[in-house]
Amino acid sequence: MNYRRIEEMSMNQKSGSEKLWGGRFAGATAASVEAFTASIHYDSRLYKYDIAGSRAHATMLTSHGLLSRDELEAILGGLAAIEAEIGAGTFAFRQELEDIHMNIEKSLVERIGAAGARLHSARSRNDQVALDLRLYLRDECDRLLELLDGVRRAFVVLARKYQGKVMPGYTHMQRAQPVLISHHLLAYYEMFGRDRERLLDCRKRINIMPLGAAALAGTGLPIDRQEVADLLGFAAITANSMDTTGDRDFAIEFVSCCTLIQLHLSRLSEELVIWSTQEFSFVVMDDRFCTGSSIMPQKKNPDIPELIRGKTGRVVGSLMSLCTLVKGLPLTYNRDLQEDKEPVFDAVDTVSASLAITAELLANIALNTGRMEEATRTGFMTATDLADYLVLKNVPFREAHGIVGRVVAFCIEQGCELVDLSMADMVRFSPAIGEDVFEVLTVSGSVNSRISAGGTATQRVEEALDLAEHTMGIKE
Repeated sequence: MNYRRIEEMSMNQKSGSEKLWGGRFAGATAASVEAFTASIHYDSRLYKYDIAGSRAHATMLTSHGLLSRDELEAILGGLAAIEAEIGAGTFAFRQELEDIHMNIEKSLVERIGAAGARLHSARSRNDQVALDLRLYLRDECDRLLELLDGVRRAFVVLARKYQGKVMPGYTHMQRAQPVLISHHLLAYYEMFGRDRERLLDCRKRINIMPLGAAALAGTGLPIDRQEVADLLGFAAITANSMDTTGDRDFAIEFVSCCTLIQLHLSRLSEELVIWSTQEFSFVVMDDRFCTGSSIMPQKKNPDIPELIRGKTGRVVGSLMSLCTLVKGLPLTYNRDLQEDKEPVFDAVDTVSASLAITAELLANIALNTGRMEEATRTGFMTATDLADYLVLKNVPFREAHGIVGRVVAFCIEQGCELVDLSMADMVRFSPAIGEDVFEVLTVSGSVNSRISAGGTATQRVEEALDLAEHTMGIKE
């Protein structure tokens, strides 16, 4: 079959529509429809990926005789010129051409003629957009991984700076047990580490090449999908053409990863907001990361963590938008899927900005260690240690729990803390209590008794911190 002759005849036939797909239409598209269906105002950011995919596709078509070497050179030259113009901001995007694919293709045809029209052989916008989105998200995974490492490194640096200092650990926002400040900070290091692992795993499923699925059924033209995958650095090719064109699981999974990152940033932000209050006074934020009030001159507001906390709703909304988008779609491609990109782009922009500003904020933050240590002296924070002490004296834990509860009630009545009780006071509640109990009731004694793996004892935290410093390249 003479594919080139058929394409040339098609190009020379005029129809009532100027669209590249308009051969079967007798009239032009309504202006209102063009405005409603256009996506070029947001998908233009995919231009580099669209052009990269076209280069690889053209190279493969040439390898299999569907393009001549001269046509390939013309296509590559035209694409380079288009890419340069878009990068310089001088390319004229046209709304009536709907999307980035048609804008680039139309411009290429206008520049180099029939060779440009042959580029679309063996592909559809259905698999083309899937390719562009996968290429884009693969890069964004790598960028988010770097940003996550920046935040994790900031926590490790802070943990080293404040190693050995203590603070209250909380449950239900009530003082619970004393912990090392470094232990608290490294909890976020672990949290964002899981985010990193999820992104790496997500990237594996993104890094699968869809081009060659064409509209939905594959193509009868002689192509080599693996060659395109190799040229673009994909690990594999998709296995089912129908699944390929209708699949947005990879985008939903990516935004799900973004959502968890933003949720963790929001939890951190909540603590920073609380800690910066006069009631807590645990943290001092650099003036450069705070704002004032338009009416109250004394105010110093933690706007950055507040905004990060607020922006979390946008990312969660993006995830819900994508889930809702695909929930009722039959196979294969449906125009609904045009709505996938804006939630993805917004999630990327929001999470990237939030990670970057968080790393900068953490690098310019000071903890009020004196205030934090002072807060460990009240609230009966070594009560659990007293219960553990009794267990070591062969008192069943439930019985020990009840004994300590009565001791705490007595302290509340007397207006004192556990360490203020005399030996005579102690033995009233249990004859198992001896003089060695007072070592257990100190904050340092409590902290360093938590020697279980992952605990807050200085030895355990030092081990965790040393490993984190090696992992982040801070220590050789």
